[in-house]
Amino acid sequence: MLPAKIIGICGGSGSGKTTIVNKISEVVKDDFVCLPQDNYYRSASYMSNTNITAFNFDRPDAFDNELLIEQLQKLKRMEPIEMPTYDFVHHQRLPETIEVKPKKLVIFEGIMTFTNKEVRDLLDLKIFVDTPDDIRFIRRLQRDIKERGRTMDSVIEQYLTVVRPGHYEYIEPTKQYADIIIPEGGANENALDVLLCFINSIIRSID
Repeated sequence: MLPAKIIGICGGSGSGKTTIVNKISEVVKDDFVCLPQDNYYRSASYMSNTNITAFNFDRPDAFDNELLIEQLQKLKRMEPIEMPTYDFVHHQRLPETIEVKPKKLVIFEGIMTFTNKEVRDLLDLKIFVDTPDDIRFIRRLQRDIKERGRTMDSVIEQYLTVVRPGHYEYIEPTKQYADIIIPEGGANENALDVLLCFINSIIRSID
C-alpha cells in the first residue's frame, strides 16, 4: 500500500487556513482527513480571562509535538489514530478522542505546522497562508469572543503580549519552507484554483 500524502497548511491565527481546508474538501470529498494542530495543545486549565497570558499558546512547545509526530507517522503509514480533542473555553485537553481512519490524503493545518523539522520532513506539500495583520486580528477577536468565552480586553492583551510577538518570532520565519504562498487566504481565487488543480494531480497519482 502506498503511503498517504500529507499537505501542511500554515499561517497566523485568523489567516484563513480553515477556508482553504474547506475548499480542498469540496474537491477531494471524502478522500482526505484533517488534523488541526489546535487539537494537540497542552492543557492550561489554570488560565482565565484575568490571567490570559499565564500560558503562552504561541510557542512551539505549547503543543504535544511528540504525540503529533507519532500520529502523523501512523497516518502516513495508513494506520488509524485516536486524535485528541481540546476545550478552548477551559484550556484543557478532553478525555474524549476522535478515531481517525487512514486516507490517501492528510491535511495538517495550524499556526506552527512548519516549526518542527520532523514534522516538515513528513509533509509532501507545504502551503503558507499570508494574510495582513489587521484582518487576522479582527477575525481572531470575533472568534474568541463568540466561540471561546473571551472578553475583548483579554483578547487584546493576549494578542499584544504573546500572539503578535509569537507570530513574528516563530510563524513568519517559517514562510521560507513553503512550497506555495497564498496571499489573502481563501479570498485569493486564482491561487486556490492552481492549488486545487495540484491537489487533484496528487489524488490521481495515488489512486
